[in-house]
Amino acid sequence: MSKKEVVEPKGNALEPHLSVCSALYAEAMPTVLPEPEITSHPVDVGLRTEGAILSELVRRGYALLVPFGVNQRYDLVLDCDGRLLKAQCKTGRLRNGVVQFSSQSIQSNTHRTKIRNYAGEVDLFIVYCPDNQRVYVIPAEDVPNCGMHLRIDPPRNRQSKRVRWTAEYELPA
Repeated sequence: MSKKEVVEPKGNALEPHLSVCSALYAEAMPTVLPEPEITSHPVDVGLRTEGAILSELVRRGYALLVPFGVNQRYDLVLDCDGRLLKAQCKTGRLRNGVVQFSSQSIQSNTHRTKIRNYAGEVDLFIVYCPDNQRVYVIPAEDVPNCGMHLRIDPPRNRQSKRVRWTAEYELPA
């Protein structure tokens, strides 16, 4: 009998009772939380992105405000020494050495699709790229209305003018 087992009288015989800390308990019981299904639905992807961004910002000590409800044009507000900056969270996708993200919102139903940019409505875009698990912060005035590419790898044609490098926008420590 291991140290972690507790013996309790049961009827006429002593039977081992498994302690929550024992390895036998872990083997005998199903996991507390079942493994979730990870979907690629845009809402689920967006929620995971917001969670990753919030977690990283909090871990690094930023003061945050989160709006109540879902009808705001921004996902969070950073309090930077009393200056409130509205931020829109976006998912970046790593393709061919470039982190790409859309700077538009798309709402669709059975009747129509509505595409809007965020011009004048946010101060920052905060991009989480799950492929490299990095967070990038881009001032809204630097972001074109349809989307942006941030380069990680040097271009094959060695072009350097007008290239936006991820290093310029990485979340400061």
